[in-house]
Amino acid sequence: MTSTEHEQTPSEATTRAGVKEWIGLAVLALPTLLISMDLSVLYLAIPRISEALEPSSSQLLWILDIYGFLVAGFLITMGTLGDRIGRRKLLMIGAVAFGVASVLAAYSTSADMLIATRALLGVAGATLMPSTLALIRNMFHDDRQRTTAISVWMTSFMVGMVIGPLVGGAMLEHFWWGSVFLVAVPAMVLLLATGPFLLPEYKDPNPGKLDLLSALLSLLSVMAVIYGIKELAKDGWSIEALGVLVAGLVLGTVFVLRQRRLTNPLIDLHLFANVRFSGSLVALMVAMLAMGGLFLLLSQYLQLVLGLSAFQAGLWTVPQAVAMVVAAGLVSAVAPKVRPAYLMTGGLVLAMVGYALFTQLSGKDDLALIVTGMVVFSLGLSPMFVLGLDLIVGAVDPARAGAASAISETGQELSTALGVAVIGSIGTAVYRGQMEGSIPAGLPAEAAHVAEDTLAGALHVAASLPEALGAELTTVARQAYTHALQVNSIVGIGLTGIAAALVMVLLRHIPAPDEDTATE
Repeated sequence: MTSTEHEQTPSEATTRAGVKEWIGLAVLALPTLLISMDLSVLYLAIPRISEALEPSSSQLLWILDIYGFLVAGFLITMGTLGDRIGRRKLLMIGAVAFGVASVLAAYSTSADMLIATRALLGVAGATLMPSTLALIRNMFHDDRQRTTAISVWMTSFMVGMVIGPLVGGAMLEHFWWGSVFLVAVPAMVLLLATGPFLLPEYKDPNPGKLDLLSALLSLLSVMAVIYGIKELAKDGWSIEALGVLVAGLVLGTVFVLRQRRLTNPLIDLHLFANVRFSGSLVALMVAMLAMGGLFLLLSQYLQLVLGLSAFQAGLWTVPQAVAMVVAAGLVSAVAPKVRPAYLMTGGLVLAMVGYALFTQLSGKDDLALIVTGMVVFSLGLSPMFVLGLDLIVGAVDPARAGAASAISETGQELSTALGVAVIGSIGTAVYRGQMEGSIPAGLPAEAAHVAEDTLAGALHVAASLPEALGAELTTVARQAYTHALQVNSIVGIGLTGIAAALVMVLLRHIPAPDEDTATE
């Protein structure tokens, strides 16, 4: 066994979590859900924020993006910091910062103030995410119980992302735009009140000195890569976006080289020598790449093609959230008896079936089909997310659980951004190609250019045209977008198939917990 692999000690193997640990898990799951909600809850509030604070177009983009950028950029540093100073301590500090930043964001009086408070929320969120997952590693030593606990944690995170727009819509119907930030405050108060009693403290007994230059390099490299990818996805190829992306990759290379020379690195590169860790991480990232690219397109399809309001579109994501909860329970029940590679591969094949349903979309009366597809691929991806994370945190020594969690979550952030860029770019190219030969006759050249660029632009142009011409343009644009989604679904099938192959090649040797116990 390599130095990076971890096996349960006899005391760990026989120590089963009790009622206190399960209540503690509930305390960890709630803020996890709310942290992920903050990634999507703002979408519906943007019109009201624009009216109240009058941000420029650049400020509006930063209001939306700064939170995700800083969460991703600080994950590695905060995960390692938690290993050094104590995961519960970092979690408590992060909860205070997240609660205070949420209140400040809710009562922001200018666009710059909202950007600054969203940035603080991002830094605080980066302290909470790896700390919660690493604490689960310390609270649940039994393999089967840890799988169940991680399934609860992962389900909370995914459900938060799904229901963010729905909760945001409900809050905006009754309160002002700042109310969407205050949802998180009670959960942070609950965490601060109960955490010291329900959550264990854990830190690396020999952490070494924190290398501040490595922390800066990791922050700048991750933020630059994600920013460059998003800009390329949004505006197409540009020297500026490409330059930022390349700079991020160079900084990332410098970061890796520095870790190899340090006695106490921010990331122990030997972790990647453990196939449980590296194989699970790579497969998880490929699966996230496929899902991240399609997630945004599906949301837009519900609103711009099927004509649902933002709140209605959010409401129809509830079956998907329910599917995630059900799937997590099934995975926890079956995982002790079936090898993780078999469960993950079977689930990924089911996810491919869900993606295949999207290739049958017609552009009208598709609500049942698209909701079914979302439910099916959510059921299929759950084993990959739950068991992949379980293998990642279970493969390393408890002293490194924070760093391992942070690496996993950073990889998922990068994959999601890359999925939006790559699959989004493919969809945009297909849409524009379809529109070029389908623009209705009589449409002014400038209007035609706007309509060919995006579906939202086409619908905006159509609203200003005579009724017959506008209806024709709307039909053509929605059909082009439907075709683009069909092509992207095929790409998603291919990527998910690659993830399934990686799982079977790299992880099929890992036994199920019951199988492992029987051989001892």
